[in-house]
Amino acid sequence: MALRLGDIVESLGGQFHGDPEQWIQKLAPLETARSDALSFLSHPKYKSQLTTTKAACVIVSPEMATLAQARGFCIVTDNPYHYFARLTQLWRAQHRRHDEPKVHPSAVVHPSAHVDASARIGPLCVIERGASIGAHTWLKSGVTVGEYCVVGQRCIVHAGVVIGADGFGFALYEGRWEKIEQLGVVSIGNDVEIGANTCIDRGALDDTVIEDGVKLDNLVQIGHNVQIGAHTAVAGCAGVAGSARIGAHCTVGGGAVVLGHLELAEGVHISAASVVMRSIRQPGQYSGVFPIDENASWEKNAATLRQLHLLRDRIRSIELALESQKK
Repeated sequence: MALRLGDIVESLGGQFHGDPEQWIQKLAPLETARSDALSFLSHPKYKSQLTTTKAACVIVSPEMATLAQARGFCIVTDNPYHYFARLTQLWRAQHRRHDEPKVHPSAVVHPSAHVDASARIGPLCVIERGASIGAHTWLKSGVTVGEYCVVGQRCIVHAGVVIGADGFGFALYEGRWEKIEQLGVVSIGNDVEIGANTCIDRGALDDTVIEDGVKLDNLVQIGHNVQIGAHTAVAGCAGVAGSARIGAHCTVGGGAVVLGHLELAEGVHISAASVVMRSIRQPGQYSGVFPIDENASWEKNAATLRQLHLLRDRIRSIELALESQKK
């Protein structure tokens, strides 16, 4: 598993300084890279590692170009982290096995389901009646796509994902729960990636919609009728309750919860472990459990809360002083 530096630059661009015939055996961080590795520097605060790394070549920004050239080979590009992301895709494409079947023999695909000829269906996947899998989409092992659900093009769905489970819908009648049949589907756009063991429930009546470019981490729960806007990212163990609407270009931190029927505007960023209990109409960073607030305001209140015991002691001492004056 190796690539020539010249081939990398020819494919991805960038200003190259070095020997194009140098072979790269692996991609590695600056601190652990060896002489056969290609690494990258994405933030100036790590520039000290640039002078000590043993990497054969380093991807850097124009600001770091002089320092990088002084130590050895480098590729100069405006956004090293984006360049590195594209490099990982090139590396995977070059070293992927091409002799594997597009649909694994152990997969179960209903005769009425549509699977594009370019899609890859991994071991033990189940694609139910009327479901549709788009071009160049890859379902890894153990993925279930429920009846009539749609997965778009160039999606990656990791192991154990369930798309189109019944939403949590029940009516309480005379002390018992009556099931509400979930009659909608899940509609997933293009270029979506879904992490392992995530569950996306089908809609009750309208559909659950995941728009283009959305990224869902592992163990995320998306309730019925939820809508998530394009290029939003949701980190691991987060939960979005039924009928919530999240705008485009949002982020939801790990372990955060968005309650049902709420709306998040485009560009809203929810900090990890926060609980969103009201709709948020303005973009920005929001944090907290009770109550959620704009991040700057919440941090000030949190800092005050940590000093609450000192304030209590000061107030108590003032009260004692006032009482002594009265005597």
